[in-house]
Amino acid sequence: MRPTQFFLMFLTLFLIIQCDKITPEEVKEPLREKKSDSLIKSEENKKEISYHAEIINHQDSALSVFEKKYSDEEVHNILAINRLDFKNRWRADTLVVPDKMEKDFKAYSPFPSNISLAKDIHKLALFSYPIHAYALYENGNLIKWGPTSMGKKSSPTRIGLGFTNWKKKLAISTSNSEWKLRWNFNVFNFQGIGWHQYDLPGYHASHSCMRLLEEDAEWMYNWGEQWILDEKGIKILAKGTPVIIFGESNFKTKPWKELLKSPKANDYSEAQINNEIKPFLEEILTQQKRRTEYLQTKKDSLKN
Repeated sequence: MRPTQFFLMFLTLFLIIQCDKITPEEVKEPLREKKSDSLIKSEENKKEISYHAEIINHQDSALSVFEKKYSDEEVHNILAINRLDFKNRWRADTLVVPDKMEKDFKAYSPFPSNISLAKDIHKLALFSYPIHAYALYENGNLIKWGPTSMGKKSSPTRIGLGFTNWKKKLAISTSNSEWKLRWNFNVFNFQGIGWHQYDLPGYHASHSCMRLLEEDAEWMYNWGEQWILDEKGIKILAKGTPVIIFGESNFKTKPWKELLKSPKANDYSEAQINNEIKPFLEEILTQQKRRTEYLQTKKDSLKN
């Protein structure tokens, strides 16, 4: 056997032996889509969370014990899970409390961390009637969620797609001039419906608007985008941030109490949220494109 033939035979045998050492998992590993560390941590935290009930019974002494037991941040998160603000904490007879306290409130989110259908949507706000909660997404990634109190049975919040319009730090309610609406961001202009800060009593109580906690309303006031009007303030040149309000509420149950039976009782799957977005996706992307093109044209004109 020639030296060259011997070398080639040896090399072939070596490669065969090395290939036998590679498992199917090792071959597939580079093809797997890797999740970010923050997303993995969020999912792990969510799996670990369970809940228990703490009885308050509208008693000042019980509330005092509760507030001393937890830090201010933990009290805030517990109340938010129960769709209450601090002012209305006395309304609860029983509070749903996480067994393990997480610093990141997103760990308690009933909304999926990612929505594939929204990956091309720059900003999107979702409001769920059934679970009294909102979620904010940027390019399909959940950035914030929290509690809300929406329209009561006699004055329900409009379901469907809307866009943020004008905003005002302090607005006066059209239903009652004594109601001061902080961090108001209008969504349905002619109905005067929008999101703003106001009481969260643990049930749907508004006159069609989406009530929020003070800090959430302020944050969203700065996050949302206003519409763009012509010089006369009549024609809409570009719409603001898309807002989808969905689902039905029976106005009686408190869905977060179901967390005592199952930690995922209020959870939406990605497929469910995709189904809510799908009917409006084309309109959302069309309006987004118009806004982007208008702003780019305006930017270019300023350069010239």
